Amino acid sequence: MRVLVLGGSVFLSRAVAADALARGHEVVALTRGRTGGVPDGVRHVVADREGPFPGDLAAEAWDAVVDVSRTPSHVRKAVAAVPGAHWVFVSTINVYADDTDPGGPGVGRLREPEHQDLDPSTGPEAYGAMKVACEQTVLAAVASATVVRPGLVVGPGDPSGRFAYWPQRMRRVLDGGAADVLAPGDPDDVLHVVDVRDLAAWIVDVAERRTEGTFDGVGPRTTVGELLDAVARGTGAAAPRWRWAGRAELEAADVRPWSGERSLPLWLPRPEYDGMAAHDAGPALAAGLSPRPVEDTARDTLAWLRATPDAAVTGLTAEQESGVLRGVAGPPPTPGG
Repeated sequence: MRVLVLGGSVFLSRAVAADALARGHEVVALTRGRTGGVPDGVRHVVADREGPFPGDLAAEAWDAVVDVSRTPSHVRKAVAAVPGAHWVFVSTINVYADDTDPGGPGVGRLREPEHQDLDPSTGPEAYGAMKVACEQTVLAAVASATVVRPGLVVGPGDPSGRFAYWPQRMRRVLDGGAADVLAPGDPDDVLHVVDVRDLAAWIVDVAERRTEGTFDGVGPRTTVGELLDAVARGTGAAAPRWRWAGRAELEAADVRPWSGERSLPLWLPRPEYDGMAAHDAGPALAAGLSPRPVEDTARDTLAWLRATPDAAVTGLTAEQESGVLRGVAGPPPTPGG
């Protein structure tokens, strides 16, 4: 199979290129050449998608195209250039208009499409609306397509630093640091994660099979408590003492949700985000997505962090966490692992 990856140098698209190459497929990656590098053995074409789609690539025969773009004009040009391949378009669960509703494809209401190229940093609304437009462009114009809407993608190489916060926090426990660990919200809050390598392998699977349809590319539902215990086991931090802080306490301490400076990563205020964290993995699992245990992802992420001193890790600093913990009344600490 000849696979064109529009991307290929960062996180998921790089994992897709590596997986397809490992299976013996011929893989070409089109990138701007500004971040990272494509896997060894992948043919690398450097071009800025702000310009015309490269004519030499459009003239070649492709069995599959994998595109992770969030920019409508980029997708329009690529679809017009390579309409005959099976497309796997990587979208996002941010296409859903109501974050309280876990309804998936065909059920959940979508944002209104935004066909203009906006700055996605303006917020999830712009990002999700542009992804809706990209989905529509692909589905309307190509021979066959799979649309994959991932939720929280985790694992080695993650440039967001969200999930990496937790293996890194366990690293401080392992290195003899404070074992009292600030934990977000309610331990029974639902969420889901999927390892980047498992999602990439499934994307290659559906490309090989020319699977048609739209899927929420999420892992099985778990809880925040179960996930943090799995991270502790996977990293070998047998007995962190979870100090659970509710929303009111976190907001009073100026702890921010999800990611970024002064955040407690993976925390989402409830009930506003109940749906975003509870999409159904069943259809994707039935179509072949095979997630590994969170313990394995945590172990490998910690190994990556140790080998990559400049890896991105977002969230509270040790000093900030200590300050918050001093003000958390909460129930007695609960042992992890």
